[in-house]
Amino acid sequence: MRKEVDEVESVLAELREALARAGIILPSLGLDPVSYAHRTMPPLVELGRCNTDTARRLAKALGER
Repeated sequence: MRKEVDEVESVLAELREALARAGIILPSLGLDPVSYAHRTMPPLVELGRCNTDTARRLAKALGER
């Protein structure tokens, strides 16, 4: 389980950095606590909630790819 958590934390760091380069901050970005506590489910990334301005910037950044 620790290996999976380390992997999620690494992906979270990568995602935070990529979002920051696009000028986007997702305050609730983190490790999903329910999946972390689950015995058989792998840990998941919780993208969290954001305001409409952030959602628009995220949509724009994804559309530029």
